[in-house]
Amino acid sequence: VQLVESGGGSVQAGGSLRLSCAFDAYTPANVRMAWFRQAPGKEREGVAVIYTQRGTTFVTPSLKDRFTISQDNTKKTVYLQMNFLRPDDTAMYYCAANGTGLLHRSYKRWGQGTQVTVST
Repeated sequence: VQLVESGGGSVQAGGSLRLSCAFDAYTPANVRMAWFRQAPGKEREGVAVIYTQRGTTFVTPSLKDRFTISQDNTKKTVYLQMNFLRPDDTAMYYCAANGTGLLHRSYKRWGQGTQVTVST
């Protein structure tokens, strides 16, 4: 399973970004795809997960009012829509596949990450 993230960048507080995670044709039809983030000096934090076969989603409660995870199976892509961004959302965002919920240590496949920087 190869994962390629894109869509990161710099944005002012209150703005929006949509991250994309493209996965390859070898990805199983029923797999958990998740987004994590890691800010400098902090532990990796689970953001959202989607079960690709059923489309079931879960977003960390502290983020669910601003972040949404979705998928486009025809494009084999998972998205993370982030609205009303704040400076404390600044982090490297990673896509991961084939793990359990938002337990980052359970995920074996990771993308290279995409940087999100939110300024005041």
